[in-house]
Amino acid sequence: MAADYRQRSGLVLGFHGCDREVGEKILASNSEHLRLSTNDYDWLGQGVYFWENDPQRALEFAQEAHKKPKLSKGYIAEPFVIGAVLDLRFCLDMQERTALDELEFAYELLELRFRTEGKPMPVNKGQDRGQRFLDGAVIDALHRIRELLNREKSSFGQFPPYHSVRGAFWEGGELFPGAAGFQKKSHVQIAVRDVASCIKGYFRPLV
Repeated sequence: MAADYRQRSGLVLGFHGCDREVGEKILASNSEHLRLSTNDYDWLGQGVYFWENDPQRALEFAQEAHKKPKLSKGYIAEPFVIGAVLDLRFCLDMQERTALDELEFAYELLELRFRTEGKPMPVNKGQDRGQRFLDGAVIDALHRIRELLNREKSSFGQFPPYHSVRGAFWEGGELFPGAAGFQKKSHVQIAVRDVASCIKGYFRPLV
C-alpha cells in the first residue's frame, strides 16, 4: 500500500475576491473569518474559496462578480482582494490518485442513490461548466460518506474529515493556437472546510 501523503506540511498563500467592506472588516478583526460558501454549484463543495498564489485572478473574479451579481452570493460593490496564510492540513487534492479514486467511489454511491430514488443526477452547466452542480454534489457526498464510516467505526479503518480541498482547473479557451493544455484562465483553487484550523491569518496583498 502506498504511503498516505494527504497530511500536508508547510503553508500556502490563498487569495479571495470579495467586496471591499467585507475584506476590510476581516482585516480589522482579530477573530472574524470569511464565510463558507454553500452553493449547490460550488466547484469543490462547501468551503471558503481561495485562488492559490494568484491575487490577480481573485481580483478578476471580484470585478466580474461586480458586473454579474449572480456569480457571488454577496453583492460586490467595490472589488477587493484579501490574502490568507493557509495550512491545508488533511487535504483532498484532486491532483492525487487516491483523491480521484475516492471521488469516483463517491460518484458511484451517489448515482446509485439517485437511481434508486428515481431522480435525475445533478448536471454541470454553463460556459466552461462554471456551474458545477454535479461536481459539488459528488464532493459533498464524499465528505458525508467519510463522516458516516467514521461514525459507524467501519472495519475498513478510520476516515477523518478533510480540512481542505484543492483542485486545478482549465478554462477560458486556448492560450495560443495549438496550446497543449494551456488555457487563458487555468488556476488552482482551494476550498477551506475547517476555517479555524486552516486559516492562520489574513493580510492585505500588493495588487
